[in-house]
Amino acid sequence: MSRVAVVSGGASGIGAAISRRFARRGDKVAILDQRGDTLKQHVSALSDEGADVRGYEVDVTDRSAVQDAIGSARRDLGPIDIVVTSAGITAYAPFTELSIEEWERTLAINLTGTFNCIQAAIPDMIDAGWGRVVTISSTAGQAAAPGQAHYVASKGGVIALTRALAAEFAGNGITVNTIPPALVDTPMARAAEADGTLPAKLDDIGAMLPLKRVGTAEDVAAACEFLCSEDAGYITGQQINVNGGIYM
Repeated sequence: MSRVAVVSGGASGIGAAISRRFARRGDKVAILDQRGDTLKQHVSALSDEGADVRGYEVDVTDRSAVQDAIGSARRDLGPIDIVVTSAGITAYAPFTELSIEEWERTLAINLTGTFNCIQAAIPDMIDAGWGRVVTISSTAGQAAAPGQAHYVASKGGVIALTRALAAEFAGNGITVNTIPPALVDTPMARAAEADGTLPAKLDDIGAMLPLKRVGTAEDVAAACEFLCSEDAGYITGQQINVNGGIYM
């Protein structure tokens, strides 16, 4: 059965793999991303494959813009069945040097942006008595990381928000789960590797994991697809770790 899915941050990295996977299984996909050129290229590539996709250039911290984009997706594709919140940033700074501006920006994108997207779409799921929400959090929100207090706080908040919404909407037939990936080979991770904010090269870090490799965006997308399926209807409020075997 075809569903209507919204994927924030859906034009690059993990979000692109998720939106691609939904499109290829026959869902109608609304892709939200603030990078206009990247968004156009991704939507064009999926459309060339015959997918029914729409792209909406939007900053998830802009509440009215998110509401407008979700409204447009609803008109273009139909009522929203699935929301995946993948828009986010990685941030590094020693706590004693962390500015209030960087703190607020990180929480605005990672946590408030997640809130904005879910709240704008979930009324359709309530009306339908069926829905799937998946947030993309991070192992940093579970186990912490030095020099990333703002990032850890934002992703820990995403995990807590996920659990709260799972409890609140279980009676409406809506499941809400989070995927906390460990290090994943994405453009954002490669940029952190290039500027020296990662403690080591991606491949060297991967070699230290139980599965001996860094994760891929497709690893996360596969788990997300399952959580958004009929088969996952009895799974809610959970942290589905896609982390190569890191022990928490």
